[in-house]
Amino acid sequence: MSGENLKNRTKQFSLRVINLVDALPKNTKAFVIGKQLIRSATSVGAKYRAVCRSRSNAEFVSKLNIVIEEADESSFWLELIVESGLLREELVRDLLQEVNEIIAIMVSSRKTAMNKH
Repeated sequence: MSGENLKNRTKQFSLRVINLVDALPKNTKAFVIGKQLIRSATSVGAKYRAVCRSRSNAEFVSKLNIVIEEADESSFWLELIVESGLLREELVRDLLQEVNEIIAIMVSSRKTAMNKH
């Protein structure tokens, strides 16, 4: 998958999360979790753009690690939304699958980059 395709995919993930958070109940628990989820999910796309501007392989790997961490954190908040009963699992399933696919792509890219040395 090309860098441009991944830029778009991570941006679309961010936008889908924003829409999901709008569907959360209007209570304190949902507000706090939703805010955390938006922060981490939007960071996935923003930080991936920084990966694309890396000046060295070491910088690429370092920045990619941050993307992986943010995506994994997003996965955590999505799981928490389901497990706390804020939304039914079927409403979150596709986003969980998407973030797990993004993580897998980023981990694979990191392995490839690390093998260049």
